[in-house]
Amino acid sequence: MDERSLAVAAVRTVGTDAVAIDVETPDDFSAQPGQFVKVTLSVDGEDESRFYTISSPDVNGEFEMTVGIDPDGDVAPRLADLEAGDAVRISGPFGSDYYEGEARAVLLAGGPGIGPAVGIAERALADGNDAAVVYQDDAPIHEDRLDALRDAGAFVHVLDGDADLTDAVAEATADGGQIFIYGFADFLDDATAALEAAGVDTDDAKVENFG
Repeated sequence: MDERSLAVAAVRTVGTDAVAIDVETPDDFSAQPGQFVKVTLSVDGEDESRFYTISSPDVNGEFEMTVGIDPDGDVAPRLADLEAGDAVRISGPFGSDYYEGEARAVLLAGGPGIGPAVGIAERALADGNDAAVVYQDDAPIHEDRLDALRDAGAFVHVLDGDADLTDAVAEATADGGQIFIYGFADFLDDATAALEAAGVDTDDAKVENFG
């Protein structure tokens, strides 16, 4: 999708310094959870763009982006101040590391990586498939959705930011599945090391590095 102005449907707080932004889906927009879009705002007369991963299980009618708020950032605080009816400039979707109907999705998420992880897990369960989520963060977000996933039968393990991933990853991968890793570079390194310690081949893992 070329850049266009889309209407904001809602902005919701989903945890400490984090919001979920629901945007109305245009007729010709098709995307899967795990893909991302480019959001562009005008800041002091200059265009500023950031990429945000889709965190809703589908894009029917609306789609969701989860945004972590750095109070000193140029874009995220302005996104958090949006209200229903405001417009945002969006292009995409982009990315190839997304859910494609796998029978079992194993999602390793650090920090804001939980956005696409919960979206994929919800979609997998809705499709009659299985999901496992290992999430590492000092201040977890989307806790209501994680609780709902757990209640629906998904494996969900939330760890503190400095906790070792090895045991949780070994348990999550015991039944196999497609590996997804979403987070910043340090988390990706730790998650890969935990997978290797569990004897899991990481060559086919779907990975998105948030920077």
